[in-house]
Amino acid sequence: MTPADDQNPSNREKSLSASTDQIMSQHLWIKILIGMVVGVATGMVLSPEGAALLEQETAYALGEWLALPGVIFLGLIKMVIVPLIVCSIILGIAEGGDLGFVKSISLRIVPYFICTTAISITIGIVLVSIIQPGALVDKELVEMTMNSGAAMGQVPGQTFGDLTIPQRIANIIPTNPAKATVELNMLQLVVASILIGIALITIPKDTGKVFKDLCIAGQVLSMKVIAWAMAIAPYAVFGLLCNITIRLGLSAITSVGAYMLTVLGGLLCVLILYLIIIAVFTKTSPLSYLNSIREVQLLAFSTSSSAATMPFSIQAAEEKLHTRPKISRFIIPLGATINMDGTALYQGVAAIFLCQVFGIDLTMTETIMLILTTVGASIGTPATPGVGLVVLATILTGIGVPAEGIALIIGVDRILDMCRTTINVTGDLTATKIMDKWVPEQN
Repeated sequence: MTPADDQNPSNREKSLSASTDQIMSQHLWIKILIGMVVGVATGMVLSPEGAALLEQETAYALGEWLALPGVIFLGLIKMVIVPLIVCSIILGIAEGGDLGFVKSISLRIVPYFICTTAISITIGIVLVSIIQPGALVDKELVEMTMNSGAAMGQVPGQTFGDLTIPQRIANIIPTNPAKATVELNMLQLVVASILIGIALITIPKDTGKVFKDLCIAGQVLSMKVIAWAMAIAPYAVFGLLCNITIRLGLSAITSVGAYMLTVLGGLLCVLILYLIIIAVFTKTSPLSYLNSIREVQLLAFSTSSSAATMPFSIQAAEEKLHTRPKISRFIIPLGATINMDGTALYQGVAAIFLCQVFGIDLTMTETIMLILTTVGASIGTPATPGVGLVVLATILTGIGVPAEGIALIIGVDRILDMCRTTINVTGDLTATKIMDKWVPEQN
């Protein structure tokens, strides 16, 4: 490795570390929680259903203005999601410098991700089937909520194509990376990034140095934009929750309280599963493990984005969990895109909940197909706030539930998004710790 190669990673690590320290020193998660509470309270005061201080049209218009910081926040995160993921995966592979290592870890991590995702969905479906939260929702409220316009902009105009399994497999090859970027087809982008990273290993270092430096610059610049977005995160959460509360009112939110508790209970079960895996396979104390990653979990909760949290996850994995850099820098960027256990559980619970609300009974075969579809849908989901709703809409249309039914759960989705992102990030760190134990050192 040349002196220049040594310098670039060092500068990058210093920049990412500075961003981490700056964000964590602001106690951002406390400000986020305050923004959540004040946002809901303000929304209730302004809601036509609440204090009714304003006419409905005026209240809705004011809600849109209050939500503007949230729209800007989401826009900044989405703007850098592709370069951040792509650059991180390429660097994670290229800096490993060993094709044998890439093969060894890939044969272990892919089955691991698929298994944990399937288990997470199963946990969610079992809980929602036992608790039956959909039976507790007032049918009149269902009709009122769906007609409120709360789902406006949340339901996509198109769903997954009706492709055969061979066609879906062939579709993961990024024949047009530019199109994949525009459509946010993260699975294709991940495949392209992996291929480029492997190619960088196989060509002379001097030839690939310029492109590698470009990726380093892309990663650092993306994090700088994310740091700017963090500055308005509390106001973003306040505005988004205030706007949605104005439109729905407290009754629409409390009516899905059982659904919310079901999702949170499922996420807690997944967290316990992670702690059991850590204790059994790495002989690490669960409490010690949680203590090591708590700051990253709080950051994930605050941002609702696995991608925005990714550099901090890598830092925690290396400094707090003492994993090998070549492991953490490969798995965490990959996991931020295809390891979405919390999101998968949420989608499974939400789909069954809405089936219960609309009186749709799923057979065992349909339930199994729902699990398989959700696994496929969660893999490659963009790691940005709120994207789970868009993916959920595509799942709902496949089981006969009106996609507009999403309006019922929008009111609590922001809180659940923060919680499921925390589980997603915890899953990435757990996978990193497990693979550090399982993947042998390469000679």
